[in-house]
Amino acid sequence: MHSRLNAYRVMWVLVFFDLPVDTRKDRKNYATFRKKILQDGFSMFQFSMYIRHCSSKENADVHIKRVKSILPFQGHVGIMCVTDKQFGMMEIFRGHLEVRAPDTVQQLELF
Repeated sequence: MHSRLNAYRVMWVLVFFDLPVDTRKDRKNYATFRKKILQDGFSMFQFSMYIRHCSSKENADVHIKRVKSILPFQGHVGIMCVTDKQFGMMEIFRGHLEVRAPDTVQQLELF
């Protein structure tokens, strides 16, 4: 039987961005964009890279659409989806020390 929550169906959405912060308005736009993706459930992975766990590709598409709806007028924003299996193969280092990848969010589905 095919499980609904397997490592190839569960997705991670990665949003990475480089936004200008030269003027007061630029900094406000940066802060607003960051605040809105945090409100949508993204977590900071690195300074300008945020991640969100999604239970399916369809759920990931909803969050991608939300990010696209709040794109700032200037700067560069990238959005990428990877499967939980791919995300789990990532190696993360702080200096020369390897660190654990973020834990997968446990979700409860009620019918």
